[in-house]
Amino acid sequence: MEQVFQHFRKDEQPFIEQVSGWVRETQDRYAPKLTDFLDPRQQYIANSLIGQNDEVLTSAFGEFSEAERKRMLISPSYFVATNEDYGITIFSIKYPSKFIKLEHPDVLGTLMSLGLDRSKFGDIRVNDDRIEFAVASEVADFVSMHITSIGKSKVKVEELPLDHPYIENSDVWVEESHTVSSMRIDTIIASLFNVSRQKASMLIHSGKVKVNWSVREQPAFELHESDLLSIRGYGRIKIGLIEGRTKKDKIRLQISRIEPKS
Repeated sequence: MEQVFQHFRKDEQPFIEQVSGWVRETQDRYAPKLTDFLDPRQQYIANSLIGQNDEVLTSAFGEFSEAERKRMLISPSYFVATNEDYGITIFSIKYPSKFIKLEHPDVLGTLMSLGLDRSKFGDIRVNDDRIEFAVASEVADFVSMHITSIGKSKVKVEELPLDHPYIENSDVWVEESHTVSSMRIDTIIASLFNVSRQKASMLIHSGKVKVNWSVREQPAFELHESDLLSIRGYGRIKIGLIEGRTKKDKIRLQISRIEPKS
C-alpha cells in the first residue's frame, strides 16, 4: 500500500483505502459495487488502482453527455452494465425565468443545504431558462420533496424521463501543450494565464482557486494528472498528461482549457 500512496497526495489516502475496500467487497461478494458520484480526479485514481486487476473492471456513467461527475461500477469481469444500473435520476427545475436568473452556484448551494453529501449529486447544467441536475436515485424522492425554492425564487422540481433530450454541455475545451518549471499551483496559474507569480498567489490566498471543486489556498500545492483547476474570472483547466522533462529540466504538460463565458 505504501508504494501506491507515494504516487498520490496525502489527503487522497482515505479515498485510496476506500477504493481498495470496494475492490475487496466486489471480490468477496462476486457482485458489482456502485459508488456515489466521483469527480474526474477520483475516477482517475480508481481506474489507476483497479486497472491492473484482471478480476475486477471499472465503468463510469453520468447520464448527461460529457458528464464530469460520474458514478462508477466496480464489478466482476463477467458483469455487463446497463445505464439503469448506475442509479441516476435527472431533475429539471422550473422557475419564473422572465423575472429572475438562477446560476450554477445558486443551484449547488440549495442542493448542499439539504444536508446530503456532494457525492450524491452529479453535474448541474444551466442553459438560458433551463436547469437540470443529476442525483443518486436512492435520494431522489428526498431531494424533490425538499426543494421548493432557490434563493428568493419559488421553484418546481420535476423528474425527467431517461430518453429526454438533456441539456448539452456547451463548454468548448481546447487542448494545448506547455512547458512549466514545476507543478506548483502558483507556477501553473502564472504560466498558463500569463500573470505574475505574485498575482497567482493573491488569487490563491483570496479563495478564488479550486482544484477538483475544493478551494486550495496554498501556493505550493502540487497539481497532478486529471486535476480540474478553476480560477474565478479566468476559466478552467484540465491537467492532462505529464509527458516528462525537457533537456532544461522543464516539465512537458498537456492541458485542456476553457475560457470563462462573457
